Amino acid sequence: MTTAASHREVHNLPLLVVSIMLATLMQVIDSTIANVALPDMQGSLSATQDQAAWILTSYIVAAAIATPATGWLAARFGRRQLLMVAIAGFTVASVLCGIATNITEMVFFRVLQGLFGAALVPISQSSLLDAFPPEKHGAAMALWGMGVMVGPIVGPPLGGWLTENYSWHWVFLINVPVGIVALLGVMASVPADETHQSRFDWRGFAFLAIGIAALQLLLDRGNEQDWFTSVEMQIDLALAFLGFYLYWVHWRSSERTFVNLSLLRDRNFGVATLFIFIVGVLLFATMALMPPYLQNLMNYPVVTTGLLLAPRGLGTLVAMTAVGRLLAAGIDPRKPMAIGILLIALSLGLSARFGPDVPMWPIINVGVLQGLGLGLVFVPVSTLAYATLPGSARTEAAGIFSLARNIGSSVGISIMFTLVARGTQTSHAELASRITPYSLNMPGGILNADSAQGLMALNAEVTRQAAAIAYINDFWLMMWLTLFALPFLLLFKVPRRKSALPEPAAAMDH
Repeated sequence: MTTAASHREVHNLPLLVVSIMLATLMQVIDSTIANVALPDMQGSLSATQDQAAWILTSYIVAAAIATPATGWLAARFGRRQLLMVAIAGFTVASVLCGIATNITEMVFFRVLQGLFGAALVPISQSSLLDAFPPEKHGAAMALWGMGVMVGPIVGPPLGGWLTENYSWHWVFLINVPVGIVALLGVMASVPADETHQSRFDWRGFAFLAIGIAALQLLLDRGNEQDWFTSVEMQIDLALAFLGFYLYWVHWRSSERTFVNLSLLRDRNFGVATLFIFIVGVLLFATMALMPPYLQNLMNYPVVTTGLLLAPRGLGTLVAMTAVGRLLAAGIDPRKPMAIGILLIALSLGLSARFGPDVPMWPIINVGVLQGLGLGLVFVPVSTLAYATLPGSARTEAAGIFSLARNIGSSVGISIMFTLVARGTQTSHAELASRITPYSLNMPGGILNADSAQGLMALNAEVTRQAAAIAYINDFWLMMWLTLFALPFLLLFKVPRRKSALPEPAAAMDH
C-alpha cells in the first residue's frame, strides 16, 4: 500500500486550499441544488413525478457506491491524478446534465456526476490534512468543513434563484467555470505522490456496492413506496442485508479487501464515524425539513426561504473559524463539541415551539444557533477522527468517514419525512374528530362549514395545523437524539499536544 507522509511540503498552500475547496463546494452543492429545480426539470423533460425523483436518487446512489473506492484509486493512481480526473469528469458530466433532452439522458448523466464526484470530498479532506502540519489540523478541518457544511445550505436558494431568473439548465452549467478554475489550481498546486500497484478486490466491491445501493434506494424511496408494504422495498432490504453480510464474511476471510474495516477498531476513528453519522442525520434532516415547513405551511417563496436559512450558514462559518483557532491553541476538542451539541439541542428545542405562523426573527435566530453548534461539533470531530491513525490510512479512512455522513443524512431525511407524513395523518384525524357544527362559531366566513368551499378551506386549515404538529414532534425527537450523542464525547482519546501521533504515524509510514 502506498504510504503518504503525515505532512507533505506544499509550494503554494493558499492556491491548494482554494482549489480543493472549490472542488469540494461544487460537489457538495450539487447534492442539494437540483432539489428546488425538480418541478421545472420534470416538465421540460416530459417526465412523471416518479421518473423525476430518479434525478436525485441516481446521483446519491452512484456517489455512495463509488465513495469507498477512493482509497484504492488514490493508492493506484495517486491522489493528484485522481483529483484531476474527478474534477474534470464531474465538470463534463455537469455540462451533459445541463443539455440533457430527456429523462433517460438526465439520469445517466447524473450517475456519471455521482461516480466522478464521489472522490472529491474524501480526497480533499486527506489532502488538506497532509498539507498542514499536525498542530494546524484543526484549522485545516475548519476550512474543509466550511465547504462540506455550508454547501448544502447554499444549494437550495442558489438553485431556486438560478431556476427563477434563468432556467434549470444553469443549475448544472454553473459548475463549468468553477470546475475549470479548480482543475487548473489543482494542477498547479497539489504535489504528486507515490502510487502502488495492487489487485482490485472485485468481489468485495460487488458485495459492498449491492449493499450500499440497496440501502440508499430503500432510504430514498421508502416513504414514497409506503416502506415495507411495497415489494420493491422488501427486495431492497433483503439485498442490503445480503450485500453487507457477504462483505463482512469476505473481509473476515481475506488478507486484502476493498475497504479495510479494521480502521474502525481505532477508538477515535470508530467513535468519530458514529458521531459523524449522527451529525449527518441532524444536519441534512433539519435542512430538508425547514424549506417545506416555510414554503408549504407559511407560503414563503423559494428565494425568501433561502434568505431565511442563510444565517445558519453564517453561524457555521463563524463557529468553524473560531474553533479552528482554538484547536490550534491546544484546547481540548471535546469542550467546543459539548457546547456545540448543547447549542444544536437548544435550537431544536426552540424550533419545537414554532407554530404554522412563526415570525421571521425566531427562524433566523434558531438558524444562527444551529449553525454555531454544527460548526463547533464538525471541526473537532473531523480532527479527532484522524488524530490516532497513521498518515497512510487517511485517504481510505476519509472514504469511510464520508460514507457514514452520507448514509446518516439519508437515514435522517427518510425517517423524519416519514414521521412528518404519518404524524400529519394522525393529527389530522384527531383534530377533525373534534370539529362539529356545534364546536365552531363560523357564521358566513370563509371557513363556513355549510358550503363546499368552506369545508375545503376548513380541511386545508386542519391539514396545515396537523402538519405543524408533525414538524414540531420531529424537532423534539431530533433534540433528544442530539443530547443522546453527548456521552459519546467521553470515548474520545485526546492526544497530547507534543505527540499528537502524527510523528509515530510518520514512522509507521516509513
